[in-house]
Amino acid sequence: MSLTVQGFMLIDVDVAALNNAGKDTSTTLENAVATKKVNKGGRTYAYVSGQAWRYWWRETLKKDFGWNMSPVTREKKIAFTEANPVVYDDDDMFGYMRAAKEGKKNITLTRVSPLKNSALISVSPTNIVQNWSSMSRQEGDAVPYGKDEYCATMKGMFSIALDQVGTFSSEDRTGFKNFNDALAKLAIENGADLIDDPFAKDKKGDPLKLHRLEKPVRVRRVLDTLLALEILSGGAMQTTNMGDVTPKLMVLTMLNSGNHPFSHLAKDDLGKPVFSVPALKQVIADYAGRIPGKVCIGRRMGFMDELEEDLKTFADADHVFYGSICDAVREFVKEIETSIP
Repeated sequence: MSLTVQGFMLIDVDVAALNNAGKDTSTTLENAVATKKVNKGGRTYAYVSGQAWRYWWRETLKKDFGWNMSPVTREKKIAFTEANPVVYDDDDMFGYMRAAKEGKKNITLTRVSPLKNSALISVSPTNIVQNWSSMSRQEGDAVPYGKDEYCATMKGMFSIALDQVGTFSSEDRTGFKNFNDALAKLAIENGADLIDDPFAKDKKGDPLKLHRLEKPVRVRRVLDTLLALEILSGGAMQTTNMGDVTPKLMVLTMLNSGNHPFSHLAKDDLGKPVFSVPALKQVIADYAGRIPGKVCIGRRMGFMDELEEDLKTFADADHVFYGSICDAVREFVKEIETSIP
C-alpha cells in the first residue's frame, strides 16, 4: 500500500517581510522593496513562495542535520545539481533535473520530488504597509529606502510520498529517468536492492526494475525532513525583521492516496484568522478509511489558546494525538518508522 505523509501548518509573524518581490515601482522612493502578495476576491494576501519555503527547509537540514547537499553547477543561463541521490540527501528528497546530451542522444536525468509543498499564504487579508528606513551611519545626508512589512498568520501544506523516497527509476521516459548506468552501479555498491516497478512494464509485459536504497537511509531522510520543521528558520530581512517561522499549529497524518485534504482547515473570520476544529473532524471522518494510523495535532501555547479544550476533547489514545508541536512531530515519526516500505 502506497502511503503519503500529509501535513498542514500555520505560522504566525509580526512586522515581518519573509519573501520579497524586488523593486517596488508604486512608490516615489528610489530604493524600495516590495513583498510578495497576491489578490483574491479583491483583497490582498501576503505570501511566501513554495520555492522560498523549500530553501528554508534545505538550509535547516544542512545546518542542523548535517545533510550532504548536492553541489550546484551553473552554465550560462542554467543551473543544476549533481543529480546523484545515492550520495546527496537533497537530490533524493527535493528532486532534480539535469539536462544533457551525448551527440544527438538525450541523457537528461530528472526526478520528481517526493517532498511537495504549497506556498505559505496569509489566512486573512493582509494590511501591508511600506515603512521608511534609512542608512545613516555615513557622513552627510541619510540614504532613505522603503520596505513592505506586515503581521500575518500564514497557512501551508506539504506531502511526502513514502514509497518514492530512496527509490529510483531508469525508465527511458520524460520525468521517469532518475538513473543512468553509473548511478545504478553506485546504488548497488551502496546496498540498494532491485524491486519491481508496480506501474511500469517492459515490452514483454514484465515489471521494470527500480533501485531502492537501504531502509535506514530512507527512514533517516524522511524523519530528518519532518523533524526539521521543529527548528525551521529563514525569511528575508531577518536582521531587522526577524520572524519565527516554526509551525504554531500543525496537523500530520498518512493517507493511502496522494490527495491532500487539509486545504481548508483555516479561514478568515472578519479579518481574524481562525482554525476550524469542525472542519478537521469532517476531514478525518470523510477519510477514515484511508488513514491507516494516527492524526497528530500540535499547537504552541500562546497561539490560538481558545482551541485548547476542543482539541483536548477531540484527542483519543488510538486515533488522534494532541500535544505541543514537538510532541506531535515526534509522535508522528514513530509511525513513520514502521510505515516506510
